[in-house]
Formats: sequence, structure tokens, C-alpha cells
Amino acid sequence: MKLVTLLKGLLSPGVTNYSPGAGGQTIANDIELHIQDEVLRLSQRQLVAYQFGQPLRIEKNTGVTYTATRYERLPLPFAPLSEGVPAAGESISIAQVSATAQQWGDLVRVTDVADMTIKHPLFKQAIRLIALQQPETIERNVLNILMTATQVNYANGKANRASLLATDVNSPVEIGKIVGALETFGAPTFMGDEREDMMIDMDGKTKASNKPSVMPHYVALVHPLVVQDLRQNSTIATAWSYSDINRLYNSDLGEWGGARFCKSNMIPYWTGVAAVSGTASSSGGSLATGTYYIQVTGAPASTSVEQKIYQVSGSISVTGPTGSISVTLPTLAGYVFNVYIGTSAAPSNLGLSASGPTTGPLAGNATQLASGSTVVITGTGASQTPPAAPATGVTVFPTFYFGTDAYGQVLLDDVEYHYLRDADKSDPHNQTRVVSWKMMYGTIILNNAYLARTESGSAFTPGYTAGTATE
Repeated sequence: MKLVTLLKGLLSPGVTNYSPGAGGQTIANDIELHIQDEVLRLSQRQLVAYQFGQPLRIEKNTGVTYTATRYERLPLPFAPLSEGVPAAGESISIAQVSATAQQWGDLVRVTDVADMTIKHPLFKQAIRLIALQQPETIERNVLNILMTATQVNYANGKANRASLLATDVNSPVEIGKIVGALETFGAPTFMGDEREDMMIDMDGKTKASNKPSVMPHYVALVHPLVVQDLRQNSTIATAWSYSDINRLYNSDLGEWGGARFCKSNMIPYWTGVAAVSGTASSSGGSLATGTYYIQVTGAPASTSVEQKIYQVSGSISVTGPTGSISVTLPTLAGYVFNVYIGTSAAPSNLGLSASGPTTGPLAGNATQLASGSTVVITGTGASQTPPAAPATGVTVFPTFYFGTDAYGQVLLDDVEYHYLRDADKSDPHNQTRVVSWKMMYGTIILNNAYLARTESGSAFTPGYTAGTATE
């Protein structure tokens, strides 16, 4: 009977120990905790952008810069030749674009003690996590480069990002604007004419066009929430329901209006937030006497992609030449922050701050700052322009449209994974294991005329409407 009572007590919620009478010894420490053998799954990310870049390679020992050359078309003659008189002739002209390969990589260190004592072998988990980190890093970088393309449309005829409302959603009209522009310019399609048998059969169709999987098309990369906006249109929803049986690409939704849509939850988006201001001081820095403006941006620490875009502050008067600005950052779990500074209402430089990184190319700049911290901006740092802020409370999403040869992936050195398990002079007792990766590459926009984006609001929000999950 006492044993039954004991077991009931140990299994009752809120009971943490048992003492059998006054002065008895607790036995709670003899209970073995149950930890599941398998680790839980991580959230999934849809990687689509890298696959569409033309594969380009820099030969070893030829530097880190790749230059692509395009010979421009000759203008068409505007009049017939006169008898016996030769044409004036044309000059050949070229256009060139360049990209620089950069080395990206990361590593995880695991001690031998941790690897032996933790329930789930950490070295194996490190290999698993590194294998996820590498392609996600490259995907993020490709999307960052696509954002530098120069052709931009704003939904519903709006003039800029700040003018967009949540009701300015992507639609068949917006798709038609971009696809029509690509076709007008003559941007080459995927599965295009140069890859088709152009002979006409008895039905008046090309042989290739009998197979939906090889119909010429452009590609659109779209955020899942914009997908939901498009699905509200019955025509698009019906088209996708028929065409998604002929999927060609990762996360392919189907074709509509001359473009095949691929969704990705790694496509960036921006939410406008009310401005964060700062307090001026005549000491603590190197700011000269003048009027300054600051702008704060917040990025999920897991991606470092700026997502919360705070409005530009009001003017801040600083008395120099040793002036500074103190800024209290928002408290937002899972986010890190950047602070920009400038002498106009369009800051284009990171601030300098001792709270920023201590190593790397942005050492000493006001970037990767901790949520809720108070930082001191002591000067003007690296040249860098923050994303344009949407209206406060509005979230804006880009949708990318492109033809083949719009951009390329320049490789100098393929991705390498290293698993270091053995002792060496720097680790004579073999106390550390290291898992690492590295890659030397860059993304290049080959032709801005073959690539465009539409920015739109959405009827759907990035977070849950109720609950405690954070982005």
C-alpha cells in the first residue's frame, strides 16, 4: 500500500519529491528523465532561386572577378540602298557585367565531453545542421542579389513601396504587366524557341507545344502569402489545378499567364514600423555639429534579412565635434537590429557603435545589435542603404519574374564540407570536433531587362492571428 501511494505521488502533477516521514531522504533524484531518441523536425524552407541561375565558372588562378559580355544588336537599316552606293555601315558595340566571387562558410565546434554525455550525439547533429545551413545561406544571398535588379512595378499603380496598402495585392493584371513587358522586350523564355522543334503539325501546333511540360514560359518566384492572394482568383486557381501535374521545378505551383510560379518562404518581405528616435549628446563620439537622422531595421537572427523597417526618425541636433546619439532598440525576441545614420531624411550609412561586431568586414558598425539594448552611435560607418520602409503597419512582398539568362551563379570553388575528428598540434588531447563548410561563389545579374519584380501588399499576414509563435 505504501508503494502504491509512493508511485501515485511521484506521478502526480506538481509533485517533485517524496520524503518518507520526518527526516527522510528525498528519492526524486533517482528518477530518470525520459528524452525522446529522435530529435524534432525543424521548420522547412523552400529553396528555389539558386536553380534558375545560369551555371558559370571562374577558372582557378584567374582572380575572383567574372565578366560576362553581350554583343549588342545592330540597328536595322532605315532605308534601301541607293544604286551603286554602299551602306555607311555599323559599329559593333558590347555590354559587360561583372561579379566577384566571395568565400562564404561557417563551422560548429563540439567538445568530446559534450558529444559523450548529451543524449543525442552532437557531432552527428552538427553535420545535419551544417547541411541545412549551407544551401539556405546561398539561397538568401541569391535573393539579396535579385533585389538589386532595376525593373520594379508596384501593385495597383502605386508610385512606391511606401504608398502600398494591404489591399494592393498581386493579381492577374499585375502578372500581365510584367509578363507582357518581358515578352515585348524579347526576354528569352525557359524551354524557348531555341530548344523546340518548330515544325507545325496538322493541328496547327508545334510538336513541342503538345507537351505542357515544355511550353515556353517565364518563371515567377512568389512568397506563400502572395500565393494565397492569387488563389483567391478563380481563374488562376483553376489553371494551377490543371498545370501542377506537370511540375518542372522545386516548389512549382503551375503555369498562368505565361509564367510558372514557384513558391518560397525565403523570399524577403518588409513590414513598416513607427520610427525609433535617439538622444543627442555632445560627448562620447566623433559626430560633428549638425542635424542627423537615424533609421532602425530589425532582422530575424536566423537569416539576418532586414524585415522590420522602422520609419526614419525626426531630426536630431548634435553639438560636436565629439557628439554621439544614444538609441534604445525595440525589444523583439529572435531579432537583431541595425542603426543607420545620415544628415538627410534618407540615411545611407550604418552608424558606428562599440556594440556592433568586433570582427569581420562590418566590425565596429551598428549592425547585429541585441534586442532591447541601448547603443551609442559614435559616428558614420560603412556605406549601406536600408530597405525602403512600407507604410507603418503594412507588409510588402516582392514577386520576381525572369527569363533564362537573367542571372547566373559564378563558381570559383564548389562547396566543401570538412569533418575534423582527430588530434593535432593545436588540439593534442583531441577534445574538440569541428564540422565546417565553405564555398567561393557569387551571383551575377546578366541582363536587367530579363528580370523584374512586382511589390504588393497582401490580404494575409506573416504571423498567426492568435497564439504565441514569433517570426
